[in-house]
Amino acid sequence: MMQRYEVKSLKGYKKYYTNKIIWYLITFIVAIILNFVLPRLMPGDPVASIAARATEGMTDSTAIQQVYEEYTEKFGIDKPMTTQFFTFIKNAIKGDFGVSFSQYPRTVSDIVSSSVWWTVCLQLPAITLGWLLGNILGAVAAYRKGIYDKGILPLFLFFSNVPAFGMAIILLFTFAVNLKWFPTSGGYGFDLIPNFSWTFFKSILYHYQLPFWSIVFITIGGQAIGMRSMSIYELNADYVKYSRFLGIKDKKITGYVFRNAMLPQITGLAMSIGTMIGGALVAEIIFSYPGLGTTILSAIKGRDYPLISACTLIITIMVLLANLFVEILYGVIDPRIKASQQD
Repeated sequence: MMQRYEVKSLKGYKKYYTNKIIWYLITFIVAIILNFVLPRLMPGDPVASIAARATEGMTDSTAIQQVYEEYTEKFGIDKPMTTQFFTFIKNAIKGDFGVSFSQYPRTVSDIVSSSVWWTVCLQLPAITLGWLLGNILGAVAAYRKGIYDKGILPLFLFFSNVPAFGMAIILLFTFAVNLKWFPTSGGYGFDLIPNFSWTFFKSILYHYQLPFWSIVFITIGGQAIGMRSMSIYELNADYVKYSRFLGIKDKKITGYVFRNAMLPQITGLAMSIGTMIGGALVAEIIFSYPGLGTTILSAIKGRDYPLISACTLIITIMVLLANLFVEILYGVIDPRIKASQQD
């Protein structure tokens, strides 16, 4: 009997995860198409600026036109859109995103590889810490009530309603411009060359603080309010009243309440993680942090199709992987998922 139940449980999980993976693959395919098409709908001719730099000082119109045509052929934008798309897919599979228009002759892979780790090392710890702190503070506010709840709730509301760029500007103006505790921009000192010295590492930490805490604060607000509401709902549930009637210790009851209140929060994390990453990219731009946010902004200004496509593709992969991880985690901790998928 037990063996039959375990087999049904495994089938339930398999069905759940298979459905999720299929939907994520469909989403990924649609995202690839949009990542390729949308940048190419931007007005303007990106090759013209490269050709202008290459022909600076030239007066022969025929020679200038010839240079322009050579660059157009080299970048492949004279070919039909479908041909460009399949070439893009074939090269992207090999990790080759072509040459940057705005930073020619530097390759897109080189530009992205130098900025993606700045984004990962900034956003992953900041969003994780903000989510954890938000849920803990929200649960404590619901449990303690009184002055603690009334005093901290307005702060949560403020954090949740301030946009990402607003929080970044507040921290920038307060701690960098007025108090001059931290630098206004950059990932490290402009007078330093990247190396493995302690001086360079300290400079990175020094420039890291404002972008990091701006992301943490905007993440805390919404998570804390959501967790507070769910915890209040769970604390008034019948099973809590019955548990107290039975004399079960508050510490154990709080554990049940926290776990049940966390389930909707995990769902909310999956739904809002794209917004979180988007807000974090805006914070990078405000602080001129050398991550994907700053890179994609410069690419848009230069109408750099290959660089825009590569950056947005990497951001899409990051969001989808983060969502898939949350879905897998949710399937593990919520037994109702397994039960709902069983025949």
